[in-house]
Amino acid sequence: MKKISSINDFVIRFANVNGSGSASANNLFSKAVFRLGVPVSSKNVFPSNIQGLPTWFEVRINEHGYLGRRGGYDFIVADNGQTMYKDYQELLPGGYFFYDSSKRLPDSFNRQDVVPIGIPLTEICNANYTDPRQRQIFKNIIYVGALAYLFEMDFSVFEQSIKSLFAKKAKLIEPNIKALMLGFSYAEEHHNAVCELNIHRRDLNGEQILMEGNAAAGLGAVFAGATVAGWYPITPSTSVIEAFEKYCKAYRVDQHTGKNKFAIVQAEDELAAIGIVIGASWNGARAFTATSGPGISLMSEFLGLAYFSEIPVMLMDIQRTGPSTGMPTRTQQSDLIAAAYASHGDTKNVLLFPANPKECFDMTVKGFDLAERLQTPVILMSDLDLGMNVHQCDPIEWDDQQVYDRGKVLNEKQLNELPEKWGRYLDVDGDGIPYRTIPGTHPEKGAYFTRGSSHDEYAAYTEDGEVYARGMQRLLLKWDTAKKTVPAAEISGYTCQVGVIFYGTSDYSSKEALAILRDKQTIDSMRIKAFPFGEEVNTFVEKHDVIFVIEQNRDAQMKTLLVNELAINPQKMIEVLNIDGMPITAEYLVTEIQKHLDQLMISNIHQEA
Repeated sequence: MKKISSINDFVIRFANVNGSGSASANNLFSKAVFRLGVPVSSKNVFPSNIQGLPTWFEVRINEHGYLGRRGGYDFIVADNGQTMYKDYQELLPGGYFFYDSSKRLPDSFNRQDVVPIGIPLTEICNANYTDPRQRQIFKNIIYVGALAYLFEMDFSVFEQSIKSLFAKKAKLIEPNIKALMLGFSYAEEHHNAVCELNIHRRDLNGEQILMEGNAAAGLGAVFAGATVAGWYPITPSTSVIEAFEKYCKAYRVDQHTGKNKFAIVQAEDELAAIGIVIGASWNGARAFTATSGPGISLMSEFLGLAYFSEIPVMLMDIQRTGPSTGMPTRTQQSDLIAAAYASHGDTKNVLLFPANPKECFDMTVKGFDLAERLQTPVILMSDLDLGMNVHQCDPIEWDDQQVYDRGKVLNEKQLNELPEKWGRYLDVDGDGIPYRTIPGTHPEKGAYFTRGSSHDEYAAYTEDGEVYARGMQRLLLKWDTAKKTVPAAEISGYTCQVGVIFYGTSDYSSKEALAILRDKQTIDSMRIKAFPFGEEVNTFVEKHDVIFVIEQNRDAQMKTLLVNELAINPQKMIEVLNIDGMPITAEYLVTEIQKHLDQLMISNIHQEA
């Protein structure tokens, strides 16, 4: 049997039991790889209900910097009897099956093309610890120590990580290092030269950091000047607000009085949460909320109010698998249409598509500026994979000279200098965006009624159809202005007939797949960063005969938006879809796109014949 052999390029899967403390140990391993200077990514796949159910943690090590899901497992740590046989069967030929050998494996585990690595984790724990909880927790640390030996990792990195992790709980440092050494020593004595997968120190990560997308978005809200968050807890968005609160307590507390300079209000439901945001934004605060698909559904009426009455709103949609409850702890890009056209009637909302934590930060800051500049809802379209998993990205940066774009807000002096009657919904600049005021700006001027019913240019109630139509057409003019304001698409710029479109977290695997496919032929590509689509998106679509659209949903929602907004012939667009709730893999993309390219080539040959 030929073993899988590689240095700094393989995938390891941890199969554990939810609630066993394994996530901390698995993260310890992943961060150790990063500290060795080797690019790494991790995916925590956990159940949405009670403790005791299966959970998986996938780690990809790749010194070339490809950090999307690859597909297939080279090494499996099997620590869950419930899924052990399934995990065993999913291991690639020549791979390594690491298991607790305190009990003998059943006879059905008889593959001749895998390498078994048995370590009696339970026996080691029982011999060294008496407390049941310690036995469970340190069992996880012991297998990490064993991996350190098997992969030839620098053990000092784990020691440093433990010391850093428990810097404020020094009494836990020694027992954790002891557990690491128990695993390391056993593997060294019984499994010398068994594994041909190695992790050797490199210097490839530079100044990059590890961060969750939700934490980056929460931090972005602080730096964007947000002072109010209205929210209702829902997986996988809750940690956005938790991060916002954490950073506010660090940076938004008056040093002299100790009073908070922020307000976080947990509402009774998502509808109330967005109502809080609209009210705070109308009053001049920068406010936001975070939710997921079910929340978008409930918020749609109030989103329509904000769109029609032109109140800035910042919303973060951390997408999960739907419809209905769906799979709350699985990822998807399936809220695009719901978010883009949220609410009844004719509405269009600005969407931003981050691909990594740094962009979660940057686009959150940009989103607040856009919301106030355009006086409309702006929705950050993240997802569970990006939001709740730790990703490697460039460091987050902030320019202290940056000035917030508050948009067209009249102050008292400007109101006094107005030559004529002011109209809240009057377009005087030709960009579709009217001027607004903040309540209390002027004792007499600048007051108006904010209403969700039809209104004229001066905010007066009307049921005149012509006036209503005039207002709706102005909102379309504002939409055209938005096209020039949102982040532009990222285009590779190859000259060829075939193009590929992707967005959001599909970025990781799409770029890897394209690198493989381009070994055979030239393929152009575009990563869409925002909706509405800028002119560059339309140009890209027009210049290619065939376009693959990569999406993580069933109904090709980005394709639908492109066809609907740009009047594209749908026949030239080929859907490449993934809907299993797991991040899309480069392996799948290469297979699907190459299959279609081969079919197109055969079809062209037949036509020429």
